[in-house]
Amino acid sequence: MLNAMVDADKRARIAGIGEKVLGGGEVSREDAEFIINIEEGGEIFDLMYWSDRVRRANKGDEIHLCSIVNIKGGGCPEDCKFCAQTAVYGAESQRHGLVDTGVVEAAVHEAEQNGVNALGLVAAWKSLEEGRNLDEVCRHLSAISDSGRVRADGSFGMIGNRRVAQRLWESGCRCYNHNLETSRRFFPRVCTTHSYDDRISTVRHIKEAGIRACCGGIIGMGETRWDRIEMAFELRGLEVDSVPLNILNPIAGTPFEHLAPMKPMEALKTIACFRLILPWPEIIIAGGRSVNLRELQPLVFMAGASALLVGNYLTTPNEPLDYDLRMIEGLGLRVRGM
Repeated sequence: MLNAMVDADKRARIAGIGEKVLGGGEVSREDAEFIINIEEGGEIFDLMYWSDRVRRANKGDEIHLCSIVNIKGGGCPEDCKFCAQTAVYGAESQRHGLVDTGVVEAAVHEAEQNGVNALGLVAAWKSLEEGRNLDEVCRHLSAISDSGRVRADGSFGMIGNRRVAQRLWESGCRCYNHNLETSRRFFPRVCTTHSYDDRISTVRHIKEAGIRACCGGIIGMGETRWDRIEMAFELRGLEVDSVPLNILNPIAGTPFEHLAPMKPMEALKTIACFRLILPWPEIIIAGGRSVNLRELQPLVFMAGASALLVGNYLTTPNEPLDYDLRMIEGLGLRVRGM
């Protein structure tokens, strides 16, 4: 009897938090601590019921698809402990300089043919500064933007001033990805060659230039549940437009290679918490979903996700696009713009 009363109280509190968000209210840190520490499967599904309702209320039944192409691979001087593209560790990854226009044109064509709404150009280096690299990046962005076929997005590391961000805007970049990766507390365990404030400064520069901020992080790197919640609140304070959530896929040769995969229900619960804390941004499920979620991948939408990164990732494979399209259609959802 006592257990049943406790369960009923928890379910009522979950419902109260969900109703508050649907009514335009905000999740408090006390609310967040409660929902991130839910353990029972039934209670997690209760939480997902409300995160799904919030997604439907704010995003409808359309799923945004985006893809990426690596225009400069490997050799990055930063020491991010999850990344195969850093030159600091012994992970294997393809290294190449800036690609030519043909590679980008082929990626645009493939994205358009598959109903992908946005194509992100990604470069593995510390930062984008004025000079030759910026000129080449802007040339590629202009080619995508001028085609009018998919949205031109970018992810070129840190941006130290407004002038660089303004050049990106003028070249057609409409969304820029630069993740916080984790909480401020845990960040020094992930990277030591630049600071958390460097990342926040980059997000502010691109927003000041009128570019949409795509900013999220990685879960499953050994952080606490509270670290995940703290990242969500930081993102809410920055008023980002979209939140990519990656689930660590441990890469051989990186310091995180021996970390255990995240449990699927823990990942789904975290996605649901992010949706309730961040009811309006796109929540994009990105790297690591195949490895960590396996057969439960379709539940990311019930957990509150409204977008998918499709096609292969920078250094690891993804599900075939046909799999993702069938999954979306089978759930009664539809790809935005199709």
